[in-house]
Amino acid sequence: MCSTRLDRRAAIRIGLLAFGFRLASAVVAFFINVAFPLQQPLQMTVQARPNAFWDTFARFDSGWYEGIARNGYSYLEGGRSNIAYFPVYPLLMRQVGRLFGRHHAAFFYGGIVVSWLAFVLAAVALYYLARLDLPRRHAERAVLLTVIFPFSFFFGTVYGTSTFLLFIVLAFYALRTRRWVAGGVCGAVALATWTPSIAVWPALAWVAWRSAEPTPTDRLRAIGAAALTTVGFVAYCGYIYSVSGNPFEWAATLQRWGYHPGGPPWSAPLHLAQRLLTEPYAYLTTDAMGLYDTLYGGVALLFLGLVPVVWWTHGAGYGFFMLASLVVPLSSGVFEGMGRYCSVLFPAFIWLASIRSRAVSQAIVVVFAMLYTLGLALFTTLHPIF
Repeated sequence: MCSTRLDRRAAIRIGLLAFGFRLASAVVAFFINVAFPLQQPLQMTVQARPNAFWDTFARFDSGWYEGIARNGYSYLEGGRSNIAYFPVYPLLMRQVGRLFGRHHAAFFYGGIVVSWLAFVLAAVALYYLARLDLPRRHAERAVLLTVIFPFSFFFGTVYGTSTFLLFIVLAFYALRTRRWVAGGVCGAVALATWTPSIAVWPALAWVAWRSAEPTPTDRLRAIGAAALTTVGFVAYCGYIYSVSGNPFEWAATLQRWGYHPGGPPWSAPLHLAQRLLTEPYAYLTTDAMGLYDTLYGGVALLFLGLVPVVWWTHGAGYGFFMLASLVVPLSSGVFEGMGRYCSVLFPAFIWLASIRSRAVSQAIVVVFAMLYTLGLALFTTLHPIF
């Protein structure tokens, strides 16, 4: 009883701190936007006119999400279209955005509200998930590391990152605690939120199977929950088939942006290692993508290195979740988006939080915080951090 009360107090504290961090990050982004020039022309504005504060929430893919929220999906045969973006986040944007009216900023505001609320709830949910494996203090540290991860600024922008994190954490928690219907529903929402997320379905299925009691009834319930997690993805593919004749046209659309998963996942890391080992200074100072690929590639390699450790200490479900989340985007041959993909890899943060050395833990926090500021500055000033 006392432990439950302490966990509730910790959850409230975490929620408040998560919201406070988003506020502080938004203010820092505003200062960055005022102090430093943009790397490229402004692509969109939240309001009818440019605004140094509000425009920091909308960068790059934010415009696609807003377009879906405002006008729905529009399929362009043989071209680039918004069907590459999965539906949960923009549909939530639409529902919340309608509360702000029909003016220019309404759906952007809706996206900000959804992202911030999902982030706060995800922080609380992650605490409870980490508590299944860690003491209270270490579980709180897992949340802290997630919050200040160098690319976690995406959680506060008009992107679907925080929405995916919320529902994938809820899915794992529900499945591990044998709440089969909740786990299936949350998993279904998660897999319909983010394009590469279907690759993590085996991890959800494995966790469901391993969490079930060794009885025929519970095993069947676990199988049913695992099957239920695919419903969102299958439904979206069905919709895409109805408008294009190809249930996987969303994947073909991605390829028209030059994004081609399916190649050897080691090609980009090997190329990066070769450049950094043979000509690091020239690569970082003269190659247009040198700095950004180094940041994204370095994080991806770090998390790949953690996969076997997480697999060994926390099980195949968590290990495969990380492996699939990394290998699929790396198989495209580029590092685009790796910061976002790593930001939702909660098993890595849970393992890092379990490190007992106080000095190592503090060093991780300091490095994360420093790189967070750098990443936020690059994203806010429209450097190619997607």
